[in-house]
Amino acid sequence: MSKKLLLVTGVAAALLAGCTQNIQPTDLDRALIGAGTGAVVADLSGKSVAKGAAIGAVGGALCDDVRLCQ
Repeated sequence: MSKKLLLVTGVAAALLAGCTQNIQPTDLDRALIGAGTGAVVADLSGKSVAKGAAIGAVGGALCDDVRLCQ
């Protein structure tokens, strides 16, 4: 997976996971949202869906820890 796609997938997943701020999501909630986002971005760009989902899950779960989705 290219570094550019890795970055785009991670940021997209984190930002989408941050959109759930009003319902106080858990790390698991954000990880699931991130995984879905990552999978879709990877599929649309013709890359590995599993890798995209994994990257998105990590981005979503950690976005609040790095204050990206607060």
